[in-house]
Amino acid sequence: MKQKLTQLKEEFANEAAQIKGPEKLEALENKYLSRKSGLLTNIMKGIKEVAKEEVAEIGALANETKNYITSGLEELRASLGGGAASFDFTVPGKKPPVGHLHLATIAIREIESILEPLGFVRARHPDVEWDYYAFETLNMPGDHPARDDWETFFIDEAPIKMNLPEDSLKLVKEGRRLLTPHTSSIQVREMEKGVLPIRMMNISKCYRRQIDVSHVPMFHQFEGLVIDKDINITHLKGTIDYFVKKFFGEDRTIRLRPHHFQFTEPSFEVDISCGLCHGTGKLEDGSACRMCKEGWLELAGAGMVHPNVLKAGGIDPNVYSGFAFGWGVERCFSMKSGLNIDDLRLMYKNDLRFNEQF
Repeated sequence: MKQKLTQLKEEFANEAAQIKGPEKLEALENKYLSRKSGLLTNIMKGIKEVAKEEVAEIGALANETKNYITSGLEELRASLGGGAASFDFTVPGKKPPVGHLHLATIAIREIESILEPLGFVRARHPDVEWDYYAFETLNMPGDHPARDDWETFFIDEAPIKMNLPEDSLKLVKEGRRLLTPHTSSIQVREMEKGVLPIRMMNISKCYRRQIDVSHVPMFHQFEGLVIDKDINITHLKGTIDYFVKKFFGEDRTIRLRPHHFQFTEPSFEVDISCGLCHGTGKLEDGSACRMCKEGWLELAGAGMVHPNVLKAGGIDPNVYSGFAFGWGVERCFSMKSGLNIDDLRLMYKNDLRFNEQF
């Protein structure tokens, strides 16, 4: 058998040297490597007659011979440029890897679909904002902590001309540009359009100097703003409760905690029962939940639009009232039951082991 295998390699080499076109390759491959009638297959049928102590050596030589023929065929195919005869159209192709939308995009689209039936219309405004809209119009004085350089990403060191229209009624003509720290900066921009009533949602990127398991420096925030006659707190609570039931599920509950925001009065923090520990503050192994605070997660800030904000937008607070709410999109998505995302930074680490789970 050793002699036959050695002779087979020599015969293949001689025939391969005579191949001038790709149309002969398939016949050559079938002659030597066909599983049913190939020359190598026929030789190996006689291995049952080989002494046991020689089987391993013959097997190794057979593999070497097969690899020699296979390599020779590949070299021929490459040198001859393949050709129609060398391509089998019946062989299934290799499927390319297919990705999907980022988790933040999935959440944004779901938020839109939930609030659109209530009449909310999405508005878009710049990520690079003036401190006039981000702070001044939102009733925040110059010494407010949020206006500190260690809280907000300012672009300008000192105020510059805002390039307002000559007929602008704004008293503030200069300001500093910044990466918008919250979607609330567009509230007065919407009011300045002069179209009432307002039922607006703004979903965009925000930037803050924060990073831990529940914060990232760049994140997406959702803003809801309603301004009309006779709007009160019951409309605010009903809207948030409707959203929570649709987005998180009927088993999740909310609570409103009195709070203070410069641009709403009265103001509330909206909490939702934690989906990671099911509102208990403890995981199944008895350890404390890293994500929540004793069973509750801060979902949103909300409240009735402050009269000073309405005035900044040119709206009479004696005639109109409104409510507003805002929350982080990534944080909202992480609170969905069953996801068990205990660190928001995972969403932006580009780790396929994490992304491919969704």
